Amino acid sequence: MGRIMVITGARQVGKTTIAKHCYTDFQYISIEDPLLRSSYANLTAEQWNAYYPKAILDEVQKEPVLIESIKSVYDQFDAARYVLLGSSQLLLMQKVRESLAGRCIIEEIYPLCLPEMLTNDIEQEIVLSMFQQFLTSFSLHPMLPDFKLAPNYAKRKKAYEYYLQYGGYPALVNENFTNADRQLWLDNYIRTYLERDIRDLAEFRNLEPFVKTQKIAALLTGKLINFSSIAKEANISVKTVQRFFQYLEISYQTLTLQPWHRNPLKKLSKSPKLHFLDPGIQRTILQKTGELNGNEFESAIIAELYKQ
Repeated sequence: MGRIMVITGARQVGKTTIAKHCYTDFQYISIEDPLLRSSYANLTAEQWNAYYPKAILDEVQKEPVLIESIKSVYDQFDAARYVLLGSSQLLLMQKVRESLAGRCIIEEIYPLCLPEMLTNDIEQEIVLSMFQQFLTSFSLHPMLPDFKLAPNYAKRKKAYEYYLQYGGYPALVNENFTNADRQLWLDNYIRTYLERDIRDLAEFRNLEPFVKTQKIAALLTGKLINFSSIAKEANISVKTVQRFFQYLEISYQTLTLQPWHRNPLKKLSKSPKLHFLDPGIQRTILQKTGELNGNEFESAIIAELYKQ
């Protein structure tokens, strides 16, 4: 790693687990605690180097001044090493670009992809999917004449069906979880996302317009984005809709897929498509069970390709 690594991604995708697993000799510091937050913020660069020369700082966007402190340590002490974690791309990355440009490596973490779901623990080697093999070698050979002939076909099919139903958040693959437990976890995730992540991004006095827009977005996954139509449905301005959609994207809930066209100008002028990055989250927002419709299925596949 570089001397400073920034790991960002949606809440509960495993950023802390990965950091602790990879950097066992680093001290873990949570910035969530408001009582300790100011104490860390008041440390000088010399004190950081003396007491925490190697550290993982979790939810660092809660106290942006700490990024300035880490910059100062970086500039003064060659041996200092830090891993910064954050679930808010806007708050974290804006400060990182201002203060740590050229000083850090940035890694984005997403929910589990299917090859990761086929492993039993964090130590097990991941076998690349055919799509990943193609991306790395531009070849699909050797390829079986039928997917069903694969020796682990049953396990792959089970993981695929699970993903379409519940998505890829790591906590949900707990073998002790029932389907009811998984649904309750997803319900709580949506509530926490609204109460914490969105309130971090914008100091809403009233969350109702955003919640309504979020539900409309979930209904429109896999479809072309028409901000004017959404604004009319949500009874808010077009600019507000665009801002809400930006919040969904920078908090790693959605992906805006730009259109493909041979003509570069038409690529810029045509409407993009909206895709939720996790089918479990999208379905939970709508409180939907049962089979996916065509657009939801398209989004689930696009999200999986994007993660892989």
